[in-house]
Amino acid sequence: MSVATKPKLSTKPVMEPRAILGPAGNRVRVSVEPKRRTEAPKKPQRAKVPVSQSPPSVVQSNVSVDSSNSSDSSSSNSSFKTASSRKTVKRNGVKQVKPKVASTADEAVTEISPAISGPLKRCDWITPFSDPLYTSFHDEEWGVPVHDDRKLFELLVFSQALAELSWPTILNKRDIFRKLFDDFDPSSIAQFTEKKMLSLKIDGCLLLSEPKLRAIVENAKVMLKVQQEFGSFSSYCWGFVNHKSLRNGFRYARQVPVKTSKAEVMSKDMMRRGFRCVGPTVVYSFMQVTGIVNDHLVTCFRYQECNADAKKEIKPKTEGREQLTKDVENISLSH
Repeated sequence: MSVATKPKLSTKPVMEPRAILGPAGNRVRVSVEPKRRTEAPKKPQRAKVPVSQSPPSVVQSNVSVDSSNSSDSSSSNSSFKTASSRKTVKRNGVKQVKPKVASTADEAVTEISPAISGPLKRCDWITPFSDPLYTSFHDEEWGVPVHDDRKLFELLVFSQALAELSWPTILNKRDIFRKLFDDFDPSSIAQFTEKKMLSLKIDGCLLLSEPKLRAIVENAKVMLKVQQEFGSFSSYCWGFVNHKSLRNGFRYARQVPVKTSKAEVMSKDMMRRGFRCVGPTVVYSFMQVTGIVNDHLVTCFRYQECNADAKKEIKPKTEGREQLTKDVENISLSH
């Protein structure tokens, strides 16, 4: 028995490739550089560390020949296929190398999967069952800073109409609103007669209640005076927030208020000037939709985008003072 074991011990596979045990299986690597082959037998072998105790990203470089020889025949074929994507090992340390090209199908899926993203996160009041027009309005218009006077007047009318209609209904009738109100030109609406106002109907019914229609006509007249005083209706509206959009950081829909102290101040001033149907709730809805205040939830993808839009320097278009004066004079003469 003793004679049979000595030849095996005398054969030292120092010059042959040694199998190294890693977390994903055994593989063959030359563990000693040529210059150090004569020094390898002098160095004591380190104690074997069980695979379960080693970190998954570290490959053990010092494993006894006896423990590795037993698994050479069963794992050598599979180890060579994935050797290019593994980490290279040195005698005195571990060097991690990330493969540039995925060599297996699993690695290719891992590289592609991060690019696949789910649906966009919107404000809680937009659901998968919401009207597509309402969803587009949220994604493209609601909360974007507006400085055009006609656009501001249109959104003021819509904010007043919310007392009788919902946003999806208003948006579906938007083209009708624009046609009946002459594309929301305040100088044109201010000259509406009683007969013209009562003719704003859809399928035989008034577009809005009679008090609302009268308020829109009166507001158009007051808006012309505001434009003459401040240069534009935009300058007047944005002056309440120092021409800088307010940013709220609400996380849940229940936190969004229906009115604020700033809206109350603006509402009182507008009513003092002659505007009608402009309570604090209507005014705050107007501030939200025109981007004077950003009330997108912080979890909504539009929150940061509207903040970026607010940073852009957008100069409002000011109406010519001479034309405004003529419009006011024409209105005075007509009455």
